[in-house]
Amino acid sequence: MAELNDLSEYLIAPDPAAARLTRRVMGTDHTGAPQEINVVEERPLTIYLNSQEIVTAMTIGDYPDYLALGFLRNQGMLSESDDITRVDYDEELETVVVRTARQTDYEDKMRRKTRTSGCAVGTVFGDMMEGLEGIVLPQSPVRTSWLYALSSKINRTPSLYLQAGAIHGTILCCADRPLVYMEDVGRHNAVDKIAGWMLSEGVSAEDKILYTTGRLTSEMVIKTAMMGIPVLASRSGFTAWGVEIAQQLGLTLIGRMKGRRFMCLSGEVRLIRDADPAAIADEPKRAGRKGSS
Repeated sequence: MAELNDLSEYLIAPDPAAARLTRRVMGTDHTGAPQEINVVEERPLTIYLNSQEIVTAMTIGDYPDYLALGFLRNQGMLSESDDITRVDYDEELETVVVRTARQTDYEDKMRRKTRTSGCAVGTVFGDMMEGLEGIVLPQSPVRTSWLYALSSKINRTPSLYLQAGAIHGTILCCADRPLVYMEDVGRHNAVDKIAGWMLSEGVSAEDKILYTTGRLTSEMVIKTAMMGIPVLASRSGFTAWGVEIAQQLGLTLIGRMKGRRFMCLSGEVRLIRDADPAAIADEPKRAGRKGSS
């Protein structure tokens, strides 16, 4: 499948050639022949909220400010009404400090944090369901023609995944347009970068679609709902708990999007089937982006 040459629809697109994101490493292939390949860099980033250390995440290192803001927002430590006075990034110390006008203290919440099924840090807290009860997602429609167009564009977008693998992507979309494409070693980091960008830019969520290359897990569903986005889609598959939570929240959950095929396991009411699947070209078995696990 040919790469997408026109990236003008994107507000932020991947930059596979960016310095510090990959490294050339020598090895040998299955025949014993020497080969040099790109591998993704992985480095720690410690996030502080005011004077309190919150978490150290393993990340590729781009958009540290968005990652910090989004992580804190998705963990319920920041709200849209918070007055964020400064975001300071120290590349040498590999730290981001988010400063707010109000005093914060999350010692109890930090003691209750638990490990999840996600890649890299993938951390949520023991009370991760807190705050979901009051969420009411908008009933914004989603056209199947948009889903087909997005899948085609995203899978042809030049990316670190296509260059080096070992990475996940998350894309914020509006109708059939991909807007912001973030990648990271953990799918949760990529989502948090999107959340941080939305918080920083004051972008509304009600008409957006979130596309991920990874599994549709419980935490992916929770983060999408916390961001106020009503539709979550992926080339990959589902977990049972992810589906259950999506159904409880009324979130539209679409997986296994490949060619003309997809499965909707929650929120069918938003779907407008305005495209004939028979008119959509199916993917060759080896074409396009693999579903990340």
